[in-house]
Amino acid sequence: MAEPETIKTAFERNAKAVTKRPSIGQGTATTKVTVRNGMTCDIEDGEWRLVSDQPQNMGGENTGPDPGVFGRAALASCLAQAYAYWGATLGVPLTKVEVEVHSDYDARGMFGIDNISPGWTGLRYSVHIESDAPEADVQRVIDEADAHSPLLDDFRKPYDITREVTITQPGG
Repeated sequence: MAEPETIKTAFERNAKAVTKRPSIGQGTATTKVTVRNGMTCDIEDGEWRLVSDQPQNMGGENTGPDPGVFGRAALASCLAQAYAYWGATLGVPLTKVEVEVHSDYDARGMFGIDNISPGWTGLRYSVHIESDAPEADVQRVIDEADAHSPLLDDFRKPYDITREVTITQPGG
């Protein structure tokens, strides 16, 4: 784990900066995905290159995790990092942080069967934190982190989603 003082300094510096100039903390993040070889997806986001796929029994080549893995990983890592931030900021030492995300599903939805919703039917997460600090202090860290977690907020609230479609002819 990074040194708590380093995390705290970065957290406070960034909070101060966006307080003074909110516009520097606002923007749009963009991820581009291109399908190759049937269902394998090349994912680009800034300097990051990732691969997603489906298992062979779903028609993929199993060259990477399926999108559900990325969704659960996004939430779990956002929460885990938030616990580290808030632990450092509040001066509560954390020696180990683990977050496990469980998503329930009914695969009939993705196959268009029985008018079942294709998305997750439930989502739960469990937090395991190891610390010498009093339990009330650790719980405060968890509560602050959950209250300020961007992805936990994204998963909880509805918001508008728009779609833009461009269709072209091959080679055009």
